[in-house]
Amino acid sequence: MKTLTVPARTDQLEVVQEFIQQELENQECPMKVQMQIAIAVEEIFVNIAHYAYKPVEGDATIRCEVGGDPLEVTIQFLDHGKPYNPLAKEDPDITLSAEERQIGGLGIFMVKKSMDSLDYEYQDGKNILTIKKSL
Repeated sequence: MKTLTVPARTDQLEVVQEFIQQELENQECPMKVQMQIAIAVEEIFVNIAHYAYKPVEGDATIRCEVGGDPLEVTIQFLDHGKPYNPLAKEDPDITLSAEERQIGGLGIFMVKKSMDSLDYEYQDGKNILTIKKSL
């Protein structure tokens, strides 16, 4: 897996997106899938930047691998922040109007719907969120 470690700050999002984009372009990934992955990466990385370490700062490590048969991309997000499983949160009721819905949770819901699989574990003091998408 190729690895990138950056400060977990929103000003690093472009660096993270370029890292993932390069790997996808090397595999001639379809544009629709690239866009789905870009949205998922943004949602997850920004959540880490906003919540993992507050009030202090820390790093986030992103691992990306493209391979297998059928071809798929695997992206892992690792941080040493507070333990938090975003997959444990109940999905929002999207039948309600925006005013009636509780704040939060829509981003990870979109990630769940657009990726083929998501997995979370807390291991050795690290949050590890893994997403996979078939190419």
